[in-house]
Amino acid sequence: MRRVAVALVHFPVLDRSGQIVTTAITNLDLHDIARSAHTFGVERFYAVHPIAAQRELAQRVRDHWVFGSGKRRIPDREGPMTALQIVSTLQEAEAHLGGGAPVERWVTSAQRGAAVVSHGEARLRLASEGPPVLLVFGTGWGLAPSVVAEAALHLAPILSPRPDGFNHLSVRAAAAIFFDRLLGVAEGRGGGVTP
Repeated sequence: MRRVAVALVHFPVLDRSGQIVTTAITNLDLHDIARSAHTFGVERFYAVHPIAAQRELAQRVRDHWVFGSGKRRIPDREGPMTALQIVSTLQEAEAHLGGGAPVERWVTSAQRGAAVVSHGEARLRLASEGPPVLLVFGTGWGLAPSVVAEAALHLAPILSPRPDGFNHLSVRAAAAIFFDRLLGVAEGRGGGVTP
């Protein structure tokens, strides 16, 4: 089984008009993705932001739950928040996860015509030998093309069954769905990855 981590990227990401922007870190994203990642055995959660003040804010949130009064009040938050690491670039996250060895960057892709790998195939790849995998999610309106272009694998998007095609999940919801599809335990079976 491969080691798996997740990165939440705040730059470079897109706004609704397709321009490259920097988004703000939100407390809710940190908490919800950390708890989902911990639930599914994700090793590390990297919050990626280029602005020092935003990284300091995220670090204060983390420290509150790992060392501060939050830990005493709700001890169950310590484990998930301990896995949170705040970094300035995606490359820093990859270097930390790999420790100098290669890391596979996996992204989701909703682009029509893009060559994508099904969630079932991705589960099988995670169950085999290979380098650590960094699942990369973007904030705003998604990852910049430069981030997507450097990915080793493009995961099939989450599709909506709605006839009108509405499909606008929060990054927190999307991450939880992907964790379950890639790392979850099939109903009625014991632990481990099942296709």
